[in-house]
Amino acid sequence: MVSQTAEIIRYRSLIGNLVAKDLKVRYKSSMLGFFWSLLNPLLMMMVFTFVFTKLLGETIPHFPVFVLIGLLSWNWTSTSIAAGTTSLVDNASLINKVYFPRILLPISVVASNMANYILALPVILVAMLVAGMDFTPWILYVPVIILVQMTFLIGAVLILSAVHIYFRDTTVLVEVGLLAWFFMTPIFYSVEDVAPNYVSLMYRVNPMASIIAELHTVLYYGGVPDPFFMARTFVTALAMVVVGYLLFNRVSRQLGERL
Repeated sequence: MVSQTAEIIRYRSLIGNLVAKDLKVRYKSSMLGFFWSLLNPLLMMMVFTFVFTKLLGETIPHFPVFVLIGLLSWNWTSTSIAAGTTSLVDNASLINKVYFPRILLPISVVASNMANYILALPVILVAMLVAGMDFTPWILYVPVIILVQMTFLIGAVLILSAVHIYFRDTTVLVEVGLLAWFFMTPIFYSVEDVAPNYVSLMYRVNPMASIIAELHTVLYYGGVPDPFFMARTFVTALAMVVVGYLLFNRVSRQLGERL
């Protein structure tokens, strides 16, 4: 694992090239280009706000800001996992032409979508200003949460991309799983209000619930984050990276036969 890490560092410039290529291809023929990555969560925020405040009577104050915080984080997760799962198969021609650490492909997917996420974060700050919400110094804790989410996503895409080499139906399962996962994550509701008896269970089995809850704590509520809360999620994320690395390393030896 140490040698693999050293090789990744040696090829780190390739990650930047892959990220730039992905962003360029993604927005190449789009009239609005990058702005779609901002409009998408804003439009979803408007839909959720209308449905939950006007039709269902949701009473969370500043509901649009609450939803937007969760949506941006979730979009990073869903797009990374969907694209990361197929990253090896989608780049089969590149893999068969030139040598480079194959592990960079799923990692670059996470990095590319992280770039989109970070560039969209100012939208949250603008929404908070418009809503008249206060900023606290704990906003500086956001990079820590981003680091935890990035680690978790790298572990997830390493596992899924490796499994997808053997089972191409993984994409269908991922699509259904993401939909279920979306509703099980407190993006547009508070776990404490909706399922008070399952708060602890939700945070233990769903890393994204913990991540978004901490984002709500420091951005929406302006409260003090719980270091133990994030530490537990980070340990889970690191465990996933180790499992993902071992599985990916085993599968990578057979890529030529499977692609």
